[in-house]
Amino acid sequence: MNPDIKVLILYASYGKGHIQVSEALMKRFQDRGIRNIVLMDLFAQAHPLIDAISRYIYIKSFTVFSSVYGWLYDRTKDMRHDTPVSSRFNAFGIRELKKIIEEEKPDLVINTFPMQAMAELCKKIGQKIPTYTVLTDFTIHNRWLHPGIDKYFVPTRDIKLKLVTKGIRPEKIKVSGIPLREGFEKQAPLPYSYERFGLSPLKKTVLIMGGAYGVLAELKQLCEAISFIDGVQVLLVCGGNDKVKKEMDARFARNQDVSVLGFVEDVHNVMRMASCIVTKAGGVTLSEALAVTLPIVIFRPVPGQEKENADYLSQAGAAITAEHIDELTKKVSHILADNQRLIEMKKAILRLQRRNAADTIVTDIMNNVLIRQ
Repeated sequence: MNPDIKVLILYASYGKGHIQVSEALMKRFQDRGIRNIVLMDLFAQAHPLIDAISRYIYIKSFTVFSSVYGWLYDRTKDMRHDTPVSSRFNAFGIRELKKIIEEEKPDLVINTFPMQAMAELCKKIGQKIPTYTVLTDFTIHNRWLHPGIDKYFVPTRDIKLKLVTKGIRPEKIKVSGIPLREGFEKQAPLPYSYERFGLSPLKKTVLIMGGAYGVLAELKQLCEAISFIDGVQVLLVCGGNDKVKKEMDARFARNQDVSVLGFVEDVHNVMRMASCIVTKAGGVTLSEALAVTLPIVIFRPVPGQEKENADYLSQAGAAITAEHIDELTKKVSHILADNQRLIEMKKAILRLQRRNAADTIVTDIMNNVLIRQ
């Protein structure tokens, strides 16, 4: 294996999932002795103002613009790559990418976000640079697809079958799972430090995660309602949202059954302490829960890919969904009191698990590189 190979990984900062997937891939390349790796937020670098505005809209899509976002998602879901609208999307960032390619001269490019600037650029300049796409959701939108992609790495066999129905050759699709941070790949049991988080080892723990922006709807009411369930305690992770953490600290300062955390580096250890997780339906967070065999409760999934993620995992038996706090509280109470239901959910999770996804992807790509040399 040639350690001088240069890898360009393109991502976008819409949530933390895409950068975490990119960093997991970078780490595995580095483990193989590949050091020339460039991670780039293409949209932010090419059009910083437009990127900032669109990320603001993305965050608001969880609360204010959810129906609009869902409508746009559905209207474009099956849109071909060569329509006028798709062509405009695909060209977004292409000028900046051309400069990057000329400067960095990568041997291969990996997309961890549905952008097709690289595939369009190769077509435009007549230069072939191997380009790979890593899907980060349990559903498929045509924004991920382009004939210039050499290979797709997908989370499940169901997604592979859907891609085949869309005309993608089976040999261009590999079921890999979604790359996760290293801590989620370790299966060795760890000593749980309940005291570290102000928790009791005698109670069942419900982990609530609001996502990177702390936008899970009605957090206060949600935590309060779940903490009233007999024998249950709540561990709330606010992510990097300091404002939300301060509000929650103040609200639950006297409630011994609610512990509030900000950003948690070893979230894999926190998840392993929980009896179930209440979360939004981002593909990476769901994959993390699957990796530690943690039953999932999805609260009010927003239209678009998160609603489809929720539907997929619910139909598979690995998750349940709820639209209202009363409904969620009843469902959490029922599954925590029903050991057989928990066992069945964990069996469903085990059927969906794809361990060592980053290793699988990097191995496959490097084998492809060796064949081309």
